Amino acid sequence: MNIIAETELILTPENRIYHLNLCKDDIANDIILVGDPERVTAISRKFDNIECKIEHREFITHTGSYNNKRITVISTGIGPDNIDIVINELDALANIDFKKRIVNSKRKSLNIIRLGTSGALQADIEIDKFVTSSFALGLDNLAHFYDTKNLILEDISKKYLTHTNWPKELSRPYVVKASEKLISLFEDLETGITATAPGFYGPQGRVLRLDTSMPDLHKNMESFRYKKYRIINFEMETSALYLLGRLLGHKTLTICAIIGNRVSKKYSKKMKDTIDNMIQLTLDRLTAN
Repeated sequence: MNIIAETELILTPENRIYHLNLCKDDIANDIILVGDPERVTAISRKFDNIECKIEHREFITHTGSYNNKRITVISTGIGPDNIDIVINELDALANIDFKKRIVNSKRKSLNIIRLGTSGALQADIEIDKFVTSSFALGLDNLAHFYDTKNLILEDISKKYLTHTNWPKELSRPYVVKASEKLISLFEDLETGITATAPGFYGPQGRVLRLDTSMPDLHKNMESFRYKKYRIINFEMETSALYLLGRLLGHKTLTICAIIGNRVSKKYSKKMKDTIDNMIQLTLDRLTAN
């Protein structure tokens, strides 16, 4: 029996997981993640009732019910590093005995859907549309700190490395698959490969006053193909979500609203309405059964 040390599983004096400040009863089995803390309220105001509202740092959690189904919504903030915190702590809430500090013999699998905004990388993907991520292409370094247990899809990863002549000084890109069960709830939406960057400007090819080291980044992504899939959008969380979700046995999916097209340079004029429509669609599909 492996006892988890206090330095590894950090709990508050109230026996809450440290960063999220949550106890086990605070979370539902169906969880929606958003980057923007203000988006938590935009979702929970649609709930039939709200059980709890908990805040700590950028992590805001509301749990309630919609169409008689219990749902938790949590803000993660931006980036794969924050996803590392959120998914590990959600799993601890679901699968670790806090009193004994041991992993439960019976494991629980959570349904975790991320709702985000992103920029399209294909000219034909229209502004204000929704896309799902069948695969995540991680340009971040998070996967290389875990034993990935052969969950990385090396055939796609290697093909991307060759196609882009990826610089050796950068971390090796990795590809992870979404949950097919969750994808099936949104099979009418455009789907493809989502690229996850470790930053918003240079890592996504944006130039303000600093030139990027990969001026052909967008061109190479736009032309990449794996079977019927292409790289459809850029954001900053999905690869970490899919990797940790699969390693820990949770079902994960990202749905993004396209608020900008990096090819056509068009940007949404009705972003607030688009995000609200994405929220409504997700709540309705998640609670339909």
